[in-house]
Amino acid sequence: MKVGVLALQGAFREHIAALRKLGVEAVEVRLPEQLEGLDGLIIPGGESTAIGKLAVKYGLLEPMRRYAKAGNPVYGTCAGMIMLSNDVGRDQPLLGAMDIKVERNAFGRQLDSFETELAIPALGSEPFPAIFIRAPRIEEVGEGVQVLAKLDDGTPVAAREGNMIVTAFHPELTDDLRWHRYFLSLITELGDQKSRSDSHLQSTASTQPDPQPVVSDT
Repeated sequence: MKVGVLALQGAFREHIAALRKLGVEAVEVRLPEQLEGLDGLIIPGGESTAIGKLAVKYGLLEPMRRYAKAGNPVYGTCAGMIMLSNDVGRDQPLLGAMDIKVERNAFGRQLDSFETELAIPALGSEPFPAIFIRAPRIEEVGEGVQVLAKLDDGTPVAAREGNMIVTAFHPELTDDLRWHRYFLSLITELGDQKSRSDSHLQSTASTQPDPQPVVSDT
């Protein structure tokens, strides 16, 4: 398995370290051609406006949008969640791949950062130590979006839509690797689905009758 981490700005090194602890080949992504051959992509936390502007500068915005919309596994944390969303209430470069509306800096400034224990059924029974740093929150979700975690007041802070997952917090800043394991399981799940689909198409093609020759009367 080979997973790319967008390395334009933000906490990309921490994601790479977490993936390598799990025995995964993790590579930095800064150019469009580096998306080729990846099994998944992580968009890290950082400053979403800066990440967006750099993605435009290096020609990555549209290739990443195509990558996500083609069904490839993508995980966005904090600023990565903002990048994947289709609405943040202001004009900035976005991938617009996930049907969520996000509020930037929803919990205040850097001084208002906090850590809390979150119940996340998708990760098991043990609560997850979620670190929020100038974090966004999910304001609205589309029909196909599954909320994976909420704060005690009901605020959604993690979600999945098909091949994409997002968290408003920073799992890469903890020693708990369950979110990265969850993303790797998503890569495996989607890979298995694609293999079954390809196998079905091949099987269907092999059972089609051979075309009959056209016989001319002349």
